[in-house]
Amino acid sequence: MIPTHAKGHLRTALWLAELAIPVLPLRASKLPVGNCPACTNSFCGDRPHMKAAGPCRCPAPCHGWAAATTDPDVLTSPAWARAWRQAEGVAYHPGGAHLTVVDLDHADAVAWARESLPATKVVTTTRGEHWVYRGAMQSANKVRPGVDIKSRMQYTRWYGPGTGPITLLPDIVRALVVKEESTRPLRGEVDSSSPARATWDRSVATGCRHTDTFVRTGLDRGLARIAACREEGAGSTAYGVARFLANQHTGCPGPCALDTLGQQVIDAAVAVGVPKAYAERAVQRGFNTVTVRTS
Repeated sequence: MIPTHAKGHLRTALWLAELAIPVLPLRASKLPVGNCPACTNSFCGDRPHMKAAGPCRCPAPCHGWAAATTDPDVLTSPAWARAWRQAEGVAYHPGGAHLTVVDLDHADAVAWARESLPATKVVTTTRGEHWVYRGAMQSANKVRPGVDIKSRMQYTRWYGPGTGPITLLPDIVRALVVKEESTRPLRGEVDSSSPARATWDRSVATGCRHTDTFVRTGLDRGLARIAACREEGAGSTAYGVARFLANQHTGCPGPCALDTLGQQVIDAAVAVGVPKAYAERAVQRGFNTVTVRTS
């Protein structure tokens, strides 16, 4: 017999499942139901969609987030009845619903989010807020004080539908999972600022077959596109600009000094809020997609 309060959690889970949000029951302390004896210590091999894909086909809600489902027949099955009898709440798998939750644990973290992140759907929690974005990404805990990222391979507690429209996952949130070492500011500059850079010219691109005007026009257009991304998308735009610039030089004997052009792309992305390490990787990935002589 499922207690009355647990029946309410099951009704919530079924409603979320109709919305294509994978769910599972939570017991006290926001923990998932423990594994059954056959699944304890991963003896079953875990579920096929976990880190180490295994053979587990257990009908019970074992393995935490990996058990989350949208199947009403599974949610109401006898194998899940014991779990619902223990339920003190409902959790969902954000990544499975193509969502990312920025979990803000205290007032300082909430204040940082309001100053730094694009507005989106906000859910009030017992200690702070969940900011929910459309799009999945890698999960990570403690990306900054009081801030966890919950998306793929994670579950989070359901506190309600929240308020406000949901917006697309921005690059600044994706960049939070990057662990960077802090560098000392140069003469009052912020850590992410760049020193003066050499500009592209014929003296550093002796093997380029293009005119200065051709190269500068393409670069200027790319930098303008990045500068226009003040709310989101600057990182992915920097990747696209780097790829475009590299494509222009596939027929050159080289060197074409793309590293100099790339630094200007990185600086443009940093100027609109993209973390430096993220911008550098985006540009390098853009270059790496094209085979070109850069030096």
